[in-house]
Amino acid sequence: QVQLVESGGGLVQAGDSLRLSCAASGRTFSYYVMGWFRQAPGKEREFVAAISGGGSTSWYADSVKGRFTISRDNAKNMVFLQMNSLKPEDTAVYYCAAASQPVVRTAERYDYWGQGTQVTVSS
Repeated sequence: QVQLVESGGGLVQAGDSLRLSCAASGRTFSYYVMGWFRQAPGKEREFVAAISGGGSTSWYADSVKGRFTISRDNAKNMVFLQMNSLKPEDTAVYYCAAASQPVVRTAERYDYWGQGTQVTVSS
């Protein structure tokens, strides 16, 4: 069982940066692929970024590549999403998720989810 708690969301202006954090419980944190997803009002949940258990490999949605960076600290059971050059279209609730399967872009394959943190980017 893994419990995930996100933090770091907020209201920012276009071009600003935010760093989201996700704290995970459990002693097998490094076993899981960790991902970030987001859901805007009226839209489906979409993949943002993911990172392998050891942190050596990461994946990004095309829409955030070059602007967002995912990282993890397995010693502290934490995963982070550094978001730079934010755009109004990045506005959404951001969710942290953990997957025991090597499928990183499909939300249905993730086993555990956090409650989400709101990110709002004004123009």
